[in-house]
Amino acid sequence: MLGDDAKPSLVVRAHAPRRGVILIAALTLVGIFLLYVVYELGRYDAGYDRLAVAQERAEHEVDIERMEKSNRQLRTRLAELDTIRAGREREQAEVARAIGDLQAQVARQSQELAFYRGVVAEGTSELGVKIGQVRITPGQTAGRFMVHLALVRSGRPDKSTTGTVALSIDGESAGKATALDMQALTDGKQRELPFNFRYFENLDQEVAIPEGFTPEHLGVEVHSSHKEIAPLSQTFLWSAAASP
Repeated sequence: MLGDDAKPSLVVRAHAPRRGVILIAALTLVGIFLLYVVYELGRYDAGYDRLAVAQERAEHEVDIERMEKSNRQLRTRLAELDTIRAGREREQAEVARAIGDLQAQVARQSQELAFYRGVVAEGTSELGVKIGQVRITPGQTAGRFMVHLALVRSGRPDKSTTGTVALSIDGESAGKATALDMQALTDGKQRELPFNFRYFENLDQEVAIPEGFTPEHLGVEVHSSHKEIAPLSQTFLWSAAASP
């Protein structure tokens, strides 16, 4: 009972929600841990050994690192071999070019020697036409060349001589031996080249080399208008040099 002056008493009871949250979190963590333990036990029962797997992974990583190192060494060695092979190929190309230059020089000297022998020959009774010198130079456009030919008389000429010269080139096309006559070399415009001289004459003839054809030898055939003079046929190594 309350008196006239008495006031009602207020009672406050504090609730603890934090305890419930902590309890739920703890139960959740325990549940997760139990699930993990069950998961690991299942893998163990199935024959899965975590330590063995970790060790095997480490061994594989070591093997991979060793193989990568070996690959780097092999690539370095391959690069060195490529450099050596390229150097040898350059050396072989230079040697082949030097041999070709020497062969061309010998051929020019032989032709010059034959030219001077024909000019100074005075004691022979046979009159005829000789090839004094042959020179090949590149033309103005690709695939075209100029053949420079010098003809001389042998013996003591007392009058002019006439005749014709026919050119031919043999080589390789598409892996097969191929020969081109003068008609093929002049696009069908010429079959032969006429000459008329007493002592010597220089002839120039442009020839066209088909695409894909590799020339190897130049053939020169000289026919005199005098039946008593036998035809002259010579073959020269194909060597195109720049004109001096």
